[in-house]
Amino acid sequence: MRYQRHVFVCTQERPAGGKPSCGGRGGVALCGALQREVARRDDLVGVVAVTPCGCLGPCFDGPNLVVYPEGVWLAGATEADVAEIVGYLAGGPVPARLRWDGADGDDDDDDDDDDDGAGGGER
Repeated sequence: MRYQRHVFVCTQERPAGGKPSCGGRGGVALCGALQREVARRDDLVGVVAVTPCGCLGPCFDGPNLVVYPEGVWLAGATEADVAEIVGYLAGGPVPARLRWDGADGDDDDDDDDDDDGAGGGER
């Protein structure tokens, strides 16, 4: 089956006291909520895949997710944002307040010290 859109949600976990992680900031719950909502909607089943993944890079702005094939990045998303995100996945507008373009320059995580194969934030 080929999906029209594929959403990768960072669920990376790190020990407390160091660099933040999306998993520890709600990424795991966000991923689960998105998976449940997509599965609930007949118009999205088989059209949109939601997959947990390791570090996407902009850890300080998370939880983060990226939607392909568009390459749209969303940051700081929570379970409360699921309806808006799913609306976008169903053809609505990108949630502008969640859109992340990296322009603020406050997160340079291209070194991806986790070595989890997730790409280290290359955008």
